[in-house]
Amino acid sequence: MTAKPDLWLIPDAIFDGHSLRKGAALGIAGNRSLILADAPPKDAPTRRLKGTLTPGFLDLQVNGGGDALLNNDQSPQALHRMAAAHRRFGTVGILPTVITDAPEVLSRAVDATLAAHAEPQPDRSLLGLHIEGPHLSIPRRGTHAADYIRPFDASTLAHVQRLRAAGIFVKITVAPESTTPQDVARLVGTGATVSIGHSDATAEATRALLDAGATAFTHLFNAMSPMLNRAPGVTGACINSTAYAGIICDGIHVADEMVGLAIRARPVPGRMFLVSDAMCTVGGSDHFRLYGQDIWLRDGRLVNAEGSLAGAHVTMAEGLRRLITVVGTSPETALDMAVAAPARLLDRPDLATPEHRDLADLLLLAQDWTVTATVADLLQAQPA
Repeated sequence: MTAKPDLWLIPDAIFDGHSLRKGAALGIAGNRSLILADAPPKDAPTRRLKGTLTPGFLDLQVNGGGDALLNNDQSPQALHRMAAAHRRFGTVGILPTVITDAPEVLSRAVDATLAAHAEPQPDRSLLGLHIEGPHLSIPRRGTHAADYIRPFDASTLAHVQRLRAAGIFVKITVAPESTTPQDVARLVGTGATVSIGHSDATAEATRALLDAGATAFTHLFNAMSPMLNRAPGVTGACINSTAYAGIICDGIHVADEMVGLAIRARPVPGRMFLVSDAMCTVGGSDHFRLYGQDIWLRDGRLVNAEGSLAGAHVTMAEGLRRLITVVGTSPETALDMAVAAPARLLDRPDLATPEHRDLADLLLLAQDWTVTATVADLLQAQPA
């Protein structure tokens, strides 16, 4: 028997995965949302809410959270701690990221991901695994350890195949310097999403990987050859492509003007997605170790001993608000970047809609675009 709404929520607006619908109503029953309508049925019980209701954020680049860093702890427990830390800030789905490291670290990260997804009640916040490296460019490695960067090899392909055989989403970041178009085609053949990043390559070499099946770029502008008047580089190739591109919006990794320029310049709308690139300091302490080095949070920056940015200390909620209030992005575009675009890249349309969702996965945003609460927490704290 199909459940029927026992209450209709009417916020100021609802993001339906495509547009902001003012005056729309969301029918709920128990702890689940059921159906979105332009207006509630006549005489149905209603409750008005101040703010914008939206599906929770999806972050496709999360190195850590809650003092858990995947490169330091490759266990299902660390994955759960990371997911729980980001849920506190409105991010309901994360793609845990393992960066360049010793071969056994990647192997254990794959094992942990497989184990977490095989649990009797898998954590719905864990969306798969992002393998960022080790097949990158040394000049554009950023905080990635040079000693572990190497050409693409059969062991990485085998790891991806294991994950994909279990139905787990995989995004893998590679550079043309360490990965051939044939390697990319093999990865794409497994169903993995290949992303280009940490590269000093030319636009021509970058386009060769796109032609082979790469469909995304990792943190646009950061750790990639810049766009110059006669040398578009990876940055220019990305902006001119129809591929998806992640971008960090914290006012540190990319100038706000450049974020806005890239969004406006893309030839196809809906291909930019917001990422945090968050480290374990989000929801955790202000210090951690990576590759045996101390990383400290100072004035919002995470910097290693070489002076390179070592990930970010920002949430998707902060990035969304900055997109709207500082960069000047429209709320619909910003919400698309934080919710719908990553859902499209994941091929998970269910994560972009407010319908048929656990109320803990739906957020209410205030007029200043900060997260007020999840709908579940709001209704529990303020019962009708």
